[in-house]
Amino acid sequence: MKRFAFTILATALLVSGLSAQEIQKRKENQQDRIAQGVKSGQLTAGETANLEHKEAKLNREIRHDRKQNGGNLTNKEKRQINRQQNQLSKQIYRDKHNGRHQ
Repeated sequence: MKRFAFTILATALLVSGLSAQEIQKRKENQQDRIAQGVKSGQLTAGETANLEHKEAKLNREIRHDRKQNGGNLTNKEKRQINRQQNQLSKQIYRDKHNGRHQ
């Protein structure tokens, strides 16, 4: 029984660590997508400013949540951040494929 409990605890810690890394990786990926859209001319200056503003707001929210929880994010906060990153990803796609060019 102790071994089972230890395995569960170790798995939970591993998963929570991966989630934080995944958040960072997605953040970097989305920044790269925005930069590529600017470089290719698929994103206008206004679209870029809007996306950067939303990204900055999400980053502030993540920092605030971590500060409130001793440097960690709760599972609820991780799910919320994931949803927000999904929304931002969709917005990047829509803006890059809306036919407006710089």
